[in-house]
Amino acid sequence: MKRIALAIVVLAAVSTAGGGGYWLARHQYGPLQTAISKPASPPSGPVIYYQDPDGKPFYSAEPKQTADGRDYRAVRASEDISFDEPEQVASAEPVSRKILYYRNPMGLPDISKTPKKDGMGMDYIPVYEGEESESNIVNVAPGKLQRIGVTSEPATFQTISVPVRAPGVIQLDERLISVISLRAEAFIDSVENVTTGTVVRKDQPLMRIYSPTIASAAADYAAALGFRGDGPRPEGSRQRLLNYAVSAELLAEVERTRKAPLTFTWTAPRDGIVLDRNVSEGMRVQPGDALFRIADHSHVWATVDVAERDLGAIAEGQPVTVRVRSYPDRSFGGTVGLVYPHLNPATRTVKVRIELPNKDHLLLPDMYAEAEINTGSGQKVVAVPESAVIDSGDRQVVIIDRGEGKFEPRNVQLGRRGAGYIAINEGVGEGDRVVTSANFLIDAESNLKAALKGLGDAAASR
Repeated sequence: MKRIALAIVVLAAVSTAGGGGYWLARHQYGPLQTAISKPASPPSGPVIYYQDPDGKPFYSAEPKQTADGRDYRAVRASEDISFDEPEQVASAEPVSRKILYYRNPMGLPDISKTPKKDGMGMDYIPVYEGEESESNIVNVAPGKLQRIGVTSEPATFQTISVPVRAPGVIQLDERLISVISLRAEAFIDSVENVTTGTVVRKDQPLMRIYSPTIASAAADYAAALGFRGDGPRPEGSRQRLLNYAVSAELLAEVERTRKAPLTFTWTAPRDGIVLDRNVSEGMRVQPGDALFRIADHSHVWATVDVAERDLGAIAEGQPVTVRVRSYPDRSFGGTVGLVYPHLNPATRTVKVRIELPNKDHLLLPDMYAEAEINTGSGQKVVAVPESAVIDSGDRQVVIIDRGEGKFEPRNVQLGRRGAGYIAINEGVGEGDRVVTSANFLIDAESNLKAALKGLGDAAASR
């Protein structure tokens, strides 16, 4: 078949070139004409084309006559020049080997239990016992490998990184927000110079209050501390003060002076920024009123919306890079803290919480943010280039290069894709060489071989 194809190409080029083609055929391809006109042995094999009886560069695939009625000369296979590696003939096979069947020389799915010829007069090729022992192995000659451009590389262990990008906003860490309220009725005696937006430190004074209830409990505690012998025990009075959430400084003052102060100072419970101030001097407050709200901005969240299709690649602990519009030249590193358990049916997205350190207080609440989640931070997997995988939808195959021109198609189970590689969950091990180019040609030949084998088994069973 290859000889016919090459001959047709040469014939087409020569016929198209006209007189120049005739000169080229006489000089450039002189060996071809010499081989045809002066065979070293009687011609043999099927007729592959017909040539002008005068040796002119006129050819035909079918019997033809010249203008003066002379027949074109038949050119057989042995007279044609071959650019392929010499093939072994059937006679070179050991006589002791059993012929299973004969296959079509053109590669068609047609076999015979007895020798025969096809429609062009070409002999069917015998298939010997033992040649089908590795039915899934495809053998390719070294010269053909070079011509079709077969390349391969080993499968390697690596991390498949597929960044997932999602928009969101910066929010306060809910765990770092404190609300300051009293557990007893009180009056605001004075307020320190603290307003909304003021940065405060832990134990910094915020206001001075007077509470009859707290003052009474402090007096009982002071009296209990002054009694000896069979007097009231101070533990109960002290616990009453603790129930009102008074500061340690007030307890220390009562224990030191044995007196109950009329007013006392209320301090900040943590470092942070004042979000709300709801107190003024002289006002009366009830138990549970929110007087101040303070939040620590040194650690914030970025709440982003991840598309439903990317949800399977997101896991807690994955590293994240966050960028905001206010600082386009900077990036902030964080980690996935939580994947919320609800899907927004309107946008088909899921909320993902990213935890970010914010020591410089550059990230402010409600800032727009762009997050890039590195989903490849897990364990390494066996991966091959994307070009090595033949995916037909219901069948995923890679071609294993076993060396010496032998190739094995192998079904695989695919995993994550990214950065030009595909994870192989099953079917390929580390170090297996996979074909990365011309693998479709090898797979096609493998499928043809499998089909021929099936026909051969069916014919043998009849």
